[in-house]
Amino acid sequence: EYAQEAVKKGSTAVGVRGNNVVVLGVEKKAVAKLQEDRTVRKICQLDDHVLMAFAGLTADARVLIKQARVECQSHKLTVEDPVTLEYITRYVASLKQRYTQSNGRRPFGISCLITGFDNDKTPRLYQTDPSGTYHEWKANAIGRNAKTVREFLEKNYTPENVATEEQTVKLAIKALLEVVQSGGKNLEVAIMREDSKLSMLEVSEIEKVVAVVEKEKEEEAATKKKESKSDSK
Repeated sequence: EYAQEAVKKGSTAVGVRGNNVVVLGVEKKAVAKLQEDRTVRKICQLDDHVLMAFAGLTADARVLIKQARVECQSHKLTVEDPVTLEYITRYVASLKQRYTQSNGRRPFGISCLITGFDNDKTPRLYQTDPSGTYHEWKANAIGRNAKTVREFLEKNYTPENVATEEQTVKLAIKALLEVVQSGGKNLEVAIMREDSKLSMLEVSEIEKVVAVVEKEKEEEAATKKKESKSDSK
């Protein structure tokens, strides 16, 4: 229960699975003026084709990430194939579960979104929680206000809305803006395409999408206003 509370206090993270792309977006906490912001990362790479975002205790995540990376490499050495997304998710979930039932150790206070591509180029998105359970999702959110973001995704996720890379990125950013104030500088967005490695969006690119989303919101509000006026007449 304490571990779940730690997750609820963590930064919001969103994962969206598109047709040929996967997108992870996280809320970036404001860093101190003199702090190097590259050291405050909530999105990391476990393998060339596996990304992970987390919400909760960063120190716990660091330990988990290290073990998951070692497992990815030892699997590749043993089997000569890269890990599947389900395999590495199950490994992370098993590790978390082990800590829930042994004496003198506390559970990991993190939830993870693990995403990427399998060998057959299928995009995958999994979520694990501190108890060690995991599920596959089309889109999901973890961390603070995850419920609000998940409800937004449930309403707005359709196959048409994730048909292209631009639409998938836009949906992820739009979902985060439901709970994150002050625009693109507080967001971190990672994209992985079928045949290429992880790419992080620049702040300027995120700001462009944020501007489009906010413009759409304003137009939507204006049309609603018009409709309500015409109804009252």
